[in-house]
Amino acid sequence: MADHKVFRCEVMRQKGHDIVADVTMNGSEIIIDDVRVSLYEECSGECRMGRIDLCIGNPELEICNNLDMQKPIRLFIPMRDKPLNITALYLFSSWWTRPAFIESPADMPDKTQVALFKYRDRYGCFVPMVGNSFKAYLTGGTESELQLVLTALCGGISQVHEPLYLYAEAQSVDETIATVFKELARIKNIRTREHRRLPEIFRYLGWCSWDAFYTDVNEDGIRQKATEFAEKQVPVKWMIIDDGWLTLKDRLLCDFRPDPEKFPNGFTKMAEDIKSATTVEWFGVWHALMGYWSGISPEGSVAVQEAEYLCRTTNGRLVPDPKRGEGFYRDWYRVLNDQGISFVKVDGQGTIPLCFENTVPLAKAARDLHGALESGAARMDGAVINCMGMAMENILSRPNTAISRNSDDFSPMREDSFKEHLLENAYNALYHDQINCCDWDMFWTNHPDGQKHALLRAISGGPIYCSDRVGETIPEVLEPLCYADGELLQMDRSAKPTDDCVFIDPIKTGFLKLQNTARYGQDLIGGGIAVFNLSDKEIACSLSPAEISGITKCDRYVVFDYFRGMIHNVSCEESIECVVEGGGFGWFVVLPMTGSCTCLGLMEKYVGFTTVESIIDGQDSQKAILHGSGTITWASERLPKHVEVNGQDMTDLIQRNGELIQLPLPDKAGQTIIELQF
Repeated sequence: MADHKVFRCEVMRQKGHDIVADVTMNGSEIIIDDVRVSLYEECSGECRMGRIDLCIGNPELEICNNLDMQKPIRLFIPMRDKPLNITALYLFSSWWTRPAFIESPADMPDKTQVALFKYRDRYGCFVPMVGNSFKAYLTGGTESELQLVLTALCGGISQVHEPLYLYAEAQSVDETIATVFKELARIKNIRTREHRRLPEIFRYLGWCSWDAFYTDVNEDGIRQKATEFAEKQVPVKWMIIDDGWLTLKDRLLCDFRPDPEKFPNGFTKMAEDIKSATTVEWFGVWHALMGYWSGISPEGSVAVQEAEYLCRTTNGRLVPDPKRGEGFYRDWYRVLNDQGISFVKVDGQGTIPLCFENTVPLAKAARDLHGALESGAARMDGAVINCMGMAMENILSRPNTAISRNSDDFSPMREDSFKEHLLENAYNALYHDQINCCDWDMFWTNHPDGQKHALLRAISGGPIYCSDRVGETIPEVLEPLCYADGELLQMDRSAKPTDDCVFIDPIKTGFLKLQNTARYGQDLIGGGIAVFNLSDKEIACSLSPAEISGITKCDRYVVFDYFRGMIHNVSCEESIECVVEGGGFGWFVVLPMTGSCTCLGLMEKYVGFTTVESIIDGQDSQKAILHGSGTITWASERLPKHVEVNGQDMTDLIQRNGELIQLPLPDKAGQTIIELQF
């Protein structure tokens, strides 16, 4: 991370005779026996990129002694300054990351793929790189050195010409993370989140079969759940048939068609019947990246029909070939399309290292297989939920698809699981949201933490779907999340921790604050801060508009305490104190003031201010255009003398509730025009 620093380099070989050398960054090549190593750092956009060149000579007529498979290269990188705090996002499994809050590089968790540093006067973001063949990650270093491990999970490689890391510094956490990931996207030729298209399907409320049936899903169960939604008037627009529908032998994929015992008529008739009788418009199915968890059965029809698109790995698995696999996914999705399936959830993406070790170098396998999947998914209009794929080789290998799961599974039966679910989603979003629209997973409305999960999804900025069992969906929990037709009130990006929470363990402090933004009116950006008490005691904490990254800057803001119905009028830097009971939560809508009357939108919705399409303030008047119906609310010092809704006088229906003015709107879909005269 600085010129002319000396890095300790350790090279592990297949048959021993390992080397340890001190290599000067941007210095001369080091030669030890038949190994040549050089390190250099260069500018890459607004970042610093480290690189390595390594070559093993292998003397003539001797048995080759090339790089080991697991951890062939380790580098110890001296840090110029010791940070005050470090937040490390590390793989705690092959597919999910979570945060660790540490003070020293010596405490760095194994397989850390993003490290955030807080200094006295700046912030830093360090991301180990995924190259052409190799992947780097951080592990425990020393008090003053980062330890970087480089691996391709393929033994016998003799030459390495790869990037090692990207590093940037800035005056804010957001800025330094965005700088690094913008450059990563450019290098890897993939889109950042703002340039990825979210398919229309995922702008509406959905449901998934997993927590309702697990692998016991069948046609009768799907029909029963769809009927329940119709009877309860829950406007679910899409359903995922999760694991359990596939035709398998010995837990390997046999056939592209659904299990004939569970779905005796396939999907076509079921999908047609449900679409004609309910609000459901789209069906999706789950499958694993390799077909099923361990791949494809050599005895099934898929192995025969798709032989040219498959390969057998060194460990004996029959799986889609990274180079030719597009045909496999294309053919499968053609069969699914013909049966009324519009999108897929592709799980097990983190199994690439498990399947292709000593077969194809890790980075190459990930890049080619994700490219094959996305090319095949063109038949689905790119409507893919990427899942179990938070390893950096997955994130940086998806060219176009928008959605990626942001945490381990919602676990309805695990006691006190909400804390871990909240922690993972909040901190993973710091970096994951730079590339993908983050999916904060399904949830049960009928759960002790159902309302907390609902608020979390409302501010998540991603798709929202429940997974209640038959008969158990509670409509009232979902109503604050969407319009009557199922369209979601989505925020602009993922919710993220406020700056004062990024480097401090919320389990220890007892609370976590999340901030997000969304469009407000025609040209303003509003936002909000959610506060979650992770302790069993009452806590008090402060919040201010300045903590919301991207909100419209102005002199004054209205802060609306959603659950208490209280209004605060503050400047940008001014703080208010909120008190949250043990295990409780709060939601504070923050909107720029444009006049003496601030429209808060629809009262019944958590992010009801997003229903406000336009606001025009006059000297003694306001005109607001809204989408949807419900109770429109204002924070106003004055009571309007006259109110018209779509040209109809509704002054008599105005209600005052403390500092709030409320008006129930007629049940009307679409656009509503409200004019106030003071």
